[in-house]
Amino acid sequence: MKRFLQGFGAGGAVATLAGLIGLGGAEFRLPILKGLFRLDTLKAVILNKATSLIVVFFALLFRSYEIPFEQIWEHKSIIINLLLGSLAGAWIAAGFAMKIDEALLDRIIFFLLLFLAAVLLLEHWFLQDQQGALFETLYLQIIAGILAGFGIGVVASMLGVAGGELLIPVIVLLYGVDVKLAGSLSLAISLPTMVVGFARYSRSQAFVVLQEERSLFVALAIGSVVGAAIGSALLGIVSSNMLVLLLAFVLMISAYKIFHHQSNLSKKK
Repeated sequence: MKRFLQGFGAGGAVATLAGLIGLGGAEFRLPILKGLFRLDTLKAVILNKATSLIVVFFALLFRSYEIPFEQIWEHKSIIINLLLGSLAGAWIAAGFAMKIDEALLDRIIFFLLLFLAAVLLLEHWFLQDQQGALFETLYLQIIAGILAGFGIGVVASMLGVAGGELLIPVIVLLYGVDVKLAGSLSLAISLPTMVVGFARYSRSQAFVVLQEERSLFVALAIGSVVGAAIGSALLGIVSSNMLVLLLAFVLMISAYKIFHHQSNLSKKK
């Protein structure tokens, strides 16, 4: 019961804070799964991805009241363009993550989390006033979309996240789409991308974590959905400038702790 309450509390708190700046919180949830709940790295990634799948599904439903599915479907070319890359990236990255040892996986996650923290800051302060598509030529836009999608698929699969921090600025910059619509498009892209990565991870022995930690999974999922809803409701009420800085800093510290923990274990061996 204690683990269930911890999972609900952690999932809810993280999702609420992340929801205040328009994120699902998976990148912050991963260090908690590794640190607080002492899960092996690959198991933490798989559990994080399963939770992210549920959060993204409900987020897409919640946002449909503001951005209807008909409007999302009108921009299906953007979704297909990015999916061409992200599906391949998610499949390849998941296969790679299952083959490497935990020490290397920890190091990769460390740098990816630092990268996401930097993107979080750049997106919030420097990409808000961008307007218009990046390329006027269609084939350049398609190629750039596939390449960007592939990279996003890799990051999403390795961390078990939806990848909204990367997808939203890419959609805004590459296609000149409004940021609110970009948020819904990113969810529509994230869902199949995560399903592909999840299907790949199902071949891993670590996939048993969903059975072993069923109670924790349910608690995280419920807490994350509730927290995301609360955070979204408070969006605009709480100033996000300092919050972005704080969350980016917390993400960097959390990433360092994962890396430092693994380094100490390696040295002792």
